[in-house]
Amino acid sequence: MKKKTIWDMNRPSVEDFRRSEKMPLTVVVDNVRSLNNIGSIFRTSDGFAVEKVMLCGISATPPSPEIHKTALGAEDSVDWQYFANTSDAIDVLKQKGVTVCCLEQVIDSISLQNFTPDFKAGTHYAFVVGNEVDGVDPAIVDRCDICLEIPQLGTKHSLNVAVSAGITMWHFFHHYIDK
Repeated sequence: MKKKTIWDMNRPSVEDFRRSEKMPLTVVVDNVRSLNNIGSIFRTSDGFAVEKVMLCGISATPPSPEIHKTALGAEDSVDWQYFANTSDAIDVLKQKGVTVCCLEQVIDSISLQNFTPDFKAGTHYAFVVGNEVDGVDPAIVDRCDICLEIPQLGTKHSLNVAVSAGITMWHFFHHYIDK
């Protein structure tokens, strides 16, 4: 097999990407400390044409060499907004009628593979990912419409926040392209 070149992949320019149709999904980043994780979330958001990234609390914002290192420029292609408080971001989403999901391990959460987003109905979604140590703030968890959990079988109780965000974006993307 011959590996594809960048020309074979026919990727859009940053300007064309910014004007293109996006998956109706927003990623809310609740107090994530690692700039590498933030950069990775931007890069994956670009790959799946996510509508927006909302950076909240202690989460760093572009421009930043550390974010750029893992985002590889996706911080320029993906629309983003900063909120000092995650609750303000949730307010904005709820006012727009967005279904807000929380990616967190809680009692009665829905296993990710058992959740089917209803893009056919025109629903817009957001999901919140949390701090590398403490997860999503419990006050934010309580404000979400749905709690999703990625099933795991290993000895560790959680996945890296950027990996979790990527798995969740793929899940939404898979259902979006099949609509």
